[in-house]
Amino acid sequence: MAIVREEAVDTSISPRAGMDAIRNGYTRYTPNAGTLELRKAICTKLQEENGVSYLPDEVLVSNGAKQCITQAVLAVCSPGDEVLIPAPYWVSYPEMARLADATPVILPTNISENFLLRPELLTDKINEKSRLLILCSPSNPTGSVYPKELLEKIADIVKKHPRLLVLSDEIYEHIIYQPAKHTSFASLPGMWERTLTVNGFSKAFAMTGWRLGYLAAPKHFVAACGKIQSQFTSGASSISQKAGVAALNLGYAGGEAVSTMVKAFQERRDYLVKNFKELPGVKISEPQGAFYLFIDFSAYYGSEVEGFGTIKNSESLCIFLLEKAQVALVPGDAFGDDKCIRISYAASLTTLQTAMSKLKEAVALLKPCVAA
Repeated sequence: MAIVREEAVDTSISPRAGMDAIRNGYTRYTPNAGTLELRKAICTKLQEENGVSYLPDEVLVSNGAKQCITQAVLAVCSPGDEVLIPAPYWVSYPEMARLADATPVILPTNISENFLLRPELLTDKINEKSRLLILCSPSNPTGSVYPKELLEKIADIVKKHPRLLVLSDEIYEHIIYQPAKHTSFASLPGMWERTLTVNGFSKAFAMTGWRLGYLAAPKHFVAACGKIQSQFTSGASSISQKAGVAALNLGYAGGEAVSTMVKAFQERRDYLVKNFKELPGVKISEPQGAFYLFIDFSAYYGSEVEGFGTIKNSESLCIFLLEKAQVALVPGDAFGDDKCIRISYAASLTTLQTAMSKLKEAVALLKPCVAA
C-alpha cells in the first residue's frame, strides 16, 4: 500500500477557471514572465500575507517552483561558488547547485533541535566563496518551521557577508499548524535586497499538475532568471495562469478551502505522531508544517530479519517495509540524513490507519539495537 497524495482541498474554482480559459480561446503564448494579471495578483498576495512589497516586474512566473529555484541558482552562482544547504534538505537542492558548477556545502541539523539550522554552524561555514543560502520553511522533508527569532539571527549573520544571498523556499507556507507561524525571510530588516523568494500553487492549492510557481526578488535577479527561462521553456501555460489567478482569489491564505485542508492534515499528523511514538527506539520531531514526518529509525539498523537479511540503513529499512507491509516510504539518505525515513501524510486518514497497522506488524519483526 503506497502512501500517495490525495488532495484534501476543494480546487474546483481553479479547474473552472482553466476550462473557461480553454472555452474562451485563451490558449496562446503569454509573456515570458507571466501574465500581468497573475503577477499583479501575486504582488497583492505577497504584500497582504507576507508583508513584502514587489512590483510586477519583480515577479517571474514559471512552470512550477522547482523551475524557479533552478533558474535562481543558475542566475546567481558561478563556477566555484558555494551553496549552503541545511540538511535534511529537499533532494534537488544539491543537484541544482552542481548544475550551476557550484559546490553544495551541507549544514547538518539535529532531530533534538527540530532539524533547525544553528546560527553558530552557519557562521563557521561561511567563507569568501559562499554565494547562496537555501532555506525551506516549512520544510520538506522534516516539517520544521523556522521561528521568526531564529530567522532574525540568521539575517544578522547574512548582513555581515555582502556577497551572500538567501533563497527562501516558501512553497508550504500555508500548510502550517498553530502555534507555529510563517515568516517570509524577505520581510526581515535589510533582507529584501538579499532574498529570492520562491512559492507556487502545488502545495497550498493542491494544484500539482498545473505546474505553476513564481519567484519574487529584486528586478535584476528576476531579469536574469527571465533570460534563462526564455531559452528553456518560455512562459508558463496560459491556462494554468488563469487557474492561478482564481486560486489567489480564494481569499487570505487560501480562504476556507485551504483552512479545511490544513485541519485534515493536522488530524493525520496527530494520528501518526501518536502511533510512531508508541514504537520502541523511534525518535520523532513533531512537524509544525508541510505534510511529512521525518522519523529516526536508526535504532533498528543492524537488525537481522529471517528471509530478508540485515537492516543496514534507511534504504534497506524502506525496502523491508515495502516487502513486508506494502507501504512505500522514502529513505532518509536521499535527504541527507540516513538515520531517518520520510512518510507523507497527504493521504486519507483511512489509508494512513491501514498503513500504520501494517507498519506496526512489520516493525514487530525487528528489534531495536539501542535503548529507546
